[in-house]
Amino acid sequence: MPAQRRLAQLFHLTFVRHLTESPALLTLAATPTATPPPATYSAVLGSRHVARLLAGTLTGRLPNGMVPVSLVLWITAAGGSLAFAGMLAALYGLASGLSQPVKGRLMDRYGQTRVSAPAVAVNSGCLLALTWIGAGGHPAAVTAVVGVAGVFTPPLEAGLRALWPSVLIDPGQRRVVQALDTGSQGLLYIAGPLLASWLATTYEPDAALAVTAVLGLAGTVVVLTAAPSRTWRPAAPGSGAAGSRRLMNTALVLLFLALAGTGFTLGAMNVWAAGMATTHHQPLLSGVLPAAFSTGSFLGGLIYARRTWPGTTTTQLLATSALFLLGWLPLLAQPGPRTAIGLALLPGLSLTLVITCGFHTVDTLAPASRTTEAYAWLILSVGVGQAAGTALAGTLADHPQTLAALPAAGAATALLVLLLARPKLGPGRRPGRHRLPRTTPRSRSNSHTPEGDTPMAVRTAWQTIHSCGHEVTHDLSDRPADRRASFARWLAGRDCTDCWKAARDNDSAAKQEWLAARRAEEQAAAKAWTEQFDMPPLEGPERALEWGERSRYQLATAAYTALVTEGTWDEADWAVLEEKVRTVTRAGWWIDQREAEGTDLPELLDAAGEADRGTENPFR
Repeated sequence: MPAQRRLAQLFHLTFVRHLTESPALLTLAATPTATPPPATYSAVLGSRHVARLLAGTLTGRLPNGMVPVSLVLWITAAGGSLAFAGMLAALYGLASGLSQPVKGRLMDRYGQTRVSAPAVAVNSGCLLALTWIGAGGHPAAVTAVVGVAGVFTPPLEAGLRALWPSVLIDPGQRRVVQALDTGSQGLLYIAGPLLASWLATTYEPDAALAVTAVLGLAGTVVVLTAAPSRTWRPAAPGSGAAGSRRLMNTALVLLFLALAGTGFTLGAMNVWAAGMATTHHQPLLSGVLPAAFSTGSFLGGLIYARRTWPGTTTTQLLATSALFLLGWLPLLAQPGPRTAIGLALLPGLSLTLVITCGFHTVDTLAPASRTTEAYAWLILSVGVGQAAGTALAGTLADHPQTLAALPAAGAATALLVLLLARPKLGPGRRPGRHRLPRTTPRSRSNSHTPEGDTPMAVRTAWQTIHSCGHEVTHDLSDRPADRRASFARWLAGRDCTDCWKAARDNDSAAKQEWLAARRAEEQAAAKAWTEQFDMPPLEGPERALEWGERSRYQLATAAYTALVTEGTWDEADWAVLEEKVRTVTRAGWWIDQREAEGTDLPELLDAAGEADRGTENPFR
């Protein structure tokens, strides 16, 4: 043991000396990013592009809360009927919600700019056209324009969810920003109607529609002109379950059904608030109660993001759904106005947690190539449930006891569906890109395939999105298993055969700037991981060492997540594989595997040759 400790100290000093003698690593180590990025609000909001994407998305989605109120005030101010105005507001919301999955699928196929840019142009143009047609225009023309505007609402929320993995590499920081995003959404439906009402009464209803159109256009432009949105590309479909083109499965359908129950609660809550205002002759309650609920949602997001919570995603979803139901139970007693305002905070505290865990569950269940569409289906599910809750609560508005029970009924339905769906949502399933083969390493053997199971195989068919944008399936079965990922990466960096003469992207300078910043963050995380687990230094050309460090860190952490955190391995199994990770010290080998799946690491390590392994003892 003393000899091993002295040898470990020698390796540590050698690695530190290498860091201090390398100018590139010295510069990186001298920066604040040399330690793992902190998952605090200030650190997350101060990260590159985060504040811009959040502000742009919230601004661009503000019209979702402004348009219905603006339409009602616009029609009624001109002497139109409230029924017609309400129909237009409902039509806009319905068209916007039902078109979300289609827009999400198009975004997964063609990228964000090619979908959201024309969508926001049509949406804003239609809203401005209403001011030209006039509230007294032909009802059919007004209805058609409102319907088209709703269909072409830009899918900013689903698009932003798809961007976070490329903007924030650290999972803790992504948890913080997703909770902030979800928690702040409720505030949009407070600020939006208030802003629309103020514009319509202070100026005129046409001004409310015009400002709504400008805000939607401005927010979308801010998002689409950011480098992460411009350079975002959907994941290429691969082989097997993880890369299946089929989106819907039983688990996702049950999840969306449960979240529709959550949406039902939200819709019933708004009518219940209006009923409380009527019962107690206090009109402000119809706005104050939803505002208190939204404030609780925002606070719940802040609390949720403060720490990493125990349990799997499924467990957290069930726990937060149960808390959401419990929060509504005190309101069944029909408390007075002041007490009701305070109690409305309780279910609001859990709403952000339910929606955030729902998105995380979608990440687990949906194919990597169709995540935006899956997010859009989740958003649609909540919206449809909300509309159903509003409609049913409206018919029961004359029954206060029943009306007060509807929000709790929606929450109870959501929890019941989740409990029934738990076996399909749990870690034993593998319906999506994060579900793993059930493999356990065998002791005293190089094979990591248990007896009776089908051996893992590195895929041979690689669906490659070339730099020209065309997708081509390449058969790489003639190449060694540990060389396929690097060759597929090489192919992806070039045009396809039919487009090899096409011009390169004119925005390459902006892409390079963004990629350089992202690479610096990855390098900092890789260095911290290497020091934390006392990994041996890599060997190879000076310019390949940093790249190899990043590749080793990314593949090893992906394998740990896949095999241990979400798979069936325990720490003892992982220790066997970690010893093999230590033996491969050629930087070029790790660079070649940088596009490999985490579940492929055991087979790739077995395929490594003697030239890839270090000549000195790598163990501590």
